Amino acid sequence: MEETISLKELFHILKKRLAMILVIAFGAAIVSAIISFFFMTPIYQSSTQILVNQKKQEGAAIQYNEVQTNIQLTNTYKVIIKSPVILDQVKEKLGLNITTQELNKKIEVANEKDSQVVAVTAQDKDPKLARDIANTTAEVFKGEVAKIMSVDNVTVLSKAELSEELSPIKPRPMVNIAIAFVVGLMAAVGIAFLLEYLDNTVKKEEDVESLLGLPVLGIVARMDEETMNMTSHAPSSRKVRGQTIGS
Repeated sequence: MEETISLKELFHILKKRLAMILVIAFGAAIVSAIISFFFMTPIYQSSTQILVNQKKQEGAAIQYNEVQTNIQLTNTYKVIIKSPVILDQVKEKLGLNITTQELNKKIEVANEKDSQVVAVTAQDKDPKLARDIANTTAEVFKGEVAKIMSVDNVTVLSKAELSEELSPIKPRPMVNIAIAFVVGLMAAVGIAFLLEYLDNTVKKEEDVESLLGLPVLGIVARMDEETMNMTSHAPSSRKVRGQTIGS
């Protein structure tokens, strides 16, 4: 027959290994906190928005086909923004001592579905540099796209600014600590059950029967040291039979 384990036994195992489980879980959380606060470099993010839209003469109606064309152009513009033609000029204007590939990794370009607005986002450990990269990239692109595409349909909607309460986007210490605690807790529970599975100590009558294949006839009661001492030092009472000798 397959060996089964009851819910009560599961709780007993967890209770027996509770100290180990808590040490591992909180240890993982503490290590994560130390790494997040003292070893990981904070990264800041700044974004600017550009609008892809044809300039209209006063009183001219906006045509649906033109809007669709502008939306389709955004996909092309997203590629151009991160091309060496643009990024090399951004490096030169900001005096960056990094490669074009490294600058490319600092910039993300995205737009919502069916939207003419493109967001240029830059990330760096220096929040001011992140702002400057985003703004300069947008300005350089606006000037170069007219030469590359022979169109003038890009407008900078909003420039990246530094807020007073600026906080890094990563690392996120509290999230890291929570994840580390949960992972550590799960790992500790797994280790507790593994140790119990590998423990061959005989604990119950059923273990003896399973190991020897013989029925248990009797059980020796367990006595603690205090009870044994009381028993050994207890005075023994004896009854002495007396006889009365005649007068």
